[in-house]
Amino acid sequence: MKITAGLLFSASLLLAGCVSSPSHAPPTATVSATLAGDTAHPASTAGWVRTELYFGLGLEGTSSGVDEAGWRTFLDREVTKRFPDGLSVVDVYGQWQGKGQAQPERLRSKLLLLLYPDTPARRADVEAIRTAWKAKTGDQSVLRVTQPADVSF
Repeated sequence: MKITAGLLFSASLLLAGCVSSPSHAPPTATVSATLAGDTAHPASTAGWVRTELYFGLGLEGTSSGVDEAGWRTFLDREVTKRFPDGLSVVDVYGQWQGKGQAQPERLRSKLLLLLYPDTPARRADVEAIRTAWKAKTGDQSVLRVTQPADVSF
């Protein structure tokens, strides 16, 4: 059986008439692939970075190190004043093997997530936080991971 182009065209028109959207459906919004800021951050979609900072609070299974109240005090005094617009903190399990250690230590840890415009001043703020933590705890390091970020509010 041979199907002609005219028959296919007629069938497609007939089927197209069967598809309709409900009359109560909201109008379709135009979606843009370009990120856009909001009125508080109108140009905040370019030139931002995401920094993760990993803080060891103390050995797992012990009460030594920094407790939750001590962490909150540090967060208020050193972090929030530098990043008052917002941040995120996640409880994480960590391991660290310092210089001269035979085995890694299992640590109670916090992961601090920061999103900010990539400027020298903001990077200096991040370094000041790391320095303050090392001074407070005597830790050798605060791991920092920084990546470009596309953001939209």
